[in-house]
Amino acid sequence: MSSLQNFKYSWQLTAVILILVAFISIVHIFFVPLIPASLDFTGSRQTESWANASSSIKNVSSIDDKNIEQDQYPQSSDGAILYRDAPWKTDIGKWLSSCHDIAAPVYINETISGKNCKDGCSGHGICNSELGECRCFHGYAGEGCSERLNLECNAPALPMAPFGYWMVSICSAYCDTTRALCFCGEGSKYPDRPVAESCGFQVNGQVVNWSIADSEMIYTNDISKPGWCNVNPQEVKEGKALYKHECECKYDCQGGQFCEIPTECSCINQCSGNGCCHGGFCQCKDGWYGVDCSIPSISSPLKEWPPWLRSATVHVPDGRFGDDYHSIRAAVKKKRPLIYIYDLPPEFNIHLLEGRHFRFHCVNRLYDEENKTFWTNQLYGSQMALYESLLASPYRTLNGDEADYFYVPVLDACLIARADDAPHLSMRNHMGLRSYLTLDFYKKAYDHIMEHYTYWNRSSGRDHIWFFSWDEGACYAPKEIWNSMMLVHWGNTNSKHNHSTTAYWGDEWDTIPIERRGTHPCFDPEKDLVLPAWKSEDPYIVKQKFWARSRRERLTLFYFNGNLGAAFKDNRPEPNYSLGIRQKLAAEFASEPNKEGKFGRQSTKDVIVVSQRSPNYYFELGSSLFCGVFPGDGWSGRMEDSVLQGCIPVIIQDGIQLAYENVLNYYSFSVRIAEDDIPHLVQILRAINETELEFKLANVQKLRQRFIYQDSLMLEARRQNKSHGRVDDWALQYSFSTGDDVLSTFIQVLHYKLHNDPWRSKLSVPKKEFGLPTLCQKNKNTGSSK
Repeated sequence: MSSLQNFKYSWQLTAVILILVAFISIVHIFFVPLIPASLDFTGSRQTESWANASSSIKNVSSIDDKNIEQDQYPQSSDGAILYRDAPWKTDIGKWLSSCHDIAAPVYINETISGKNCKDGCSGHGICNSELGECRCFHGYAGEGCSERLNLECNAPALPMAPFGYWMVSICSAYCDTTRALCFCGEGSKYPDRPVAESCGFQVNGQVVNWSIADSEMIYTNDISKPGWCNVNPQEVKEGKALYKHECECKYDCQGGQFCEIPTECSCINQCSGNGCCHGGFCQCKDGWYGVDCSIPSISSPLKEWPPWLRSATVHVPDGRFGDDYHSIRAAVKKKRPLIYIYDLPPEFNIHLLEGRHFRFHCVNRLYDEENKTFWTNQLYGSQMALYESLLASPYRTLNGDEADYFYVPVLDACLIARADDAPHLSMRNHMGLRSYLTLDFYKKAYDHIMEHYTYWNRSSGRDHIWFFSWDEGACYAPKEIWNSMMLVHWGNTNSKHNHSTTAYWGDEWDTIPIERRGTHPCFDPEKDLVLPAWKSEDPYIVKQKFWARSRRERLTLFYFNGNLGAAFKDNRPEPNYSLGIRQKLAAEFASEPNKEGKFGRQSTKDVIVVSQRSPNYYFELGSSLFCGVFPGDGWSGRMEDSVLQGCIPVIIQDGIQLAYENVLNYYSFSVRIAEDDIPHLVQILRAINETELEFKLANVQKLRQRFIYQDSLMLEARRQNKSHGRVDDWALQYSFSTGDDVLSTFIQVLHYKLHNDPWRSKLSVPKKEFGLPTLCQKNKNTGSSK
């Protein structure tokens, strides 16, 4: 105490110290990995021997079961079990409350491989050191990637169509036949400038003549004519030159009006800092492989291993490297559930990214001229977001024998967006259906797994996970994989709508041959899971916190702003769009006139149903008590909009589940109304008492974080900070968000299913350590330690 009394300091020094503490706290946000609380497990590297590591594995099954209070749970008035601010269904809520947070890390033997590939993949691919197989660059094939493919931009020529029938890749200029992309080519001033679609053809008004090339114009050097391939951007800016307005910078990796600014491309996890991103394909540095260059081979430095492999105790065979040295073992502390992610051939994922003709397709982010992150509004970006998070997750394992789940990364979001956009993705052999083409891709992925791995047969694929992100989810999954867990945005149980529900003919699945699809439903609540679609809010919207508005600030009773069907100008004309639900709603409650000048039969002041997108959309959601959630072509993003702005969802889609509906107690935060009761909508909502309104409103506000791919956002925030020293406003705003996000929720569901899915009790597998007391291990025949 006396030493403190004798210590002399000034208030100025105190202020300096406080400023430094604040600065360090802010830096900590971006230099220390941010992961949801349920994923909070990290460790430092161990240097103890393998033998010591093995003997020090904690027998967590000896934890006293008496410490687990099975009969005392935080329970809401409607019977939901509250766990981490979410109202869960009874069984899963009880298990998570008792068991999830007490799970201890266990030692897992990870194998770091070093198999060589034929001819080193000939400089045209990346060697998968686990299998000793090449993952070839776009346009190359063969065991050693020595075969050069010829991926044409144009379909076969026809008498009246010298460039073939129209498809997105159609090209009158230079075709890069490794990717089927069209450029100005050699001999022009700007050879790498895209000549996409109508740019290279004659245009008369708004009509494009796809049979006549506009080569003379796009290659002109006459600045008084609208050219493209030789146009100097500065001369256009100074008003000295003209350019063809149909020409745009549509491809990835380029910015500026004339594609003159090279930008960062979008790759999975941006190659994890261990490679270069080329249009979607990661070209990994020596010693690394995988779709995002995140898997170390035996030649990679231990200190550079990814966080999910750190704290490793490494065992080197015979204590030295030899000529026949193909792998090393590393004991790593991990929590279950453990997920093995297949490193599929790139045609199932990153080739679809690299060859896309419109950079916005299927990605959740792009990069501007300053290489700042630009988040897209692509609802299908959820597939890329989850994939990236799993690849970087502490729940990832390279040991398939220890894995609890197997993730199969087929990017159908890219495939369907690109179907028939180039000859090599033609739908001619698939009845002209994107759905059928996609089914075929998933079947080929299944065939690859069966040929190269042994994991499928141990459970007949029940422990495998597939993501179907498109409008009707897994409706068109091949019959061979239906045992697996399907991640979707469309939870159609087929209890009422037992047919294709899309209004777009190319996605319908009713006519797919039954021998290919089988007779399965679109969604099975016992095994599948609906995940939220991708939504990235503007930082301004996040900052406004519309979601936190109180009951008194929500003056609109019911709100819906979206396509209302053929009765309204510039709306969808198909009668089966939205299963006719939006049309029925508009007929009763439309608060804007239709083409005939008529409002809804029951239109009223505090009910807003409009078709024209409001510039104040998010403010209006945040000013409403109830918000409509209806189908579009299959699923729509209205559930996410409602929850993110704290509005109680009103769901009208019979037999079709929404995000987490088979695991969360939806009564706690939403209202479901039968399609036949649409005329009684307002009457039903007005009958809900204030106590229940406050209860639902409070719950929907607590759930907000579970509808955000926060982990994906923060992975990118850390990448930007590390590579550019940048902390953009979106990163700052999202860093303040707390609670469990989509990834956390997904892991919690998997953990519950690991110990509660009945089929697991019938598996015959080696014993595993699960890091849980025996009372939590309900499937005691799954090989778990007793």
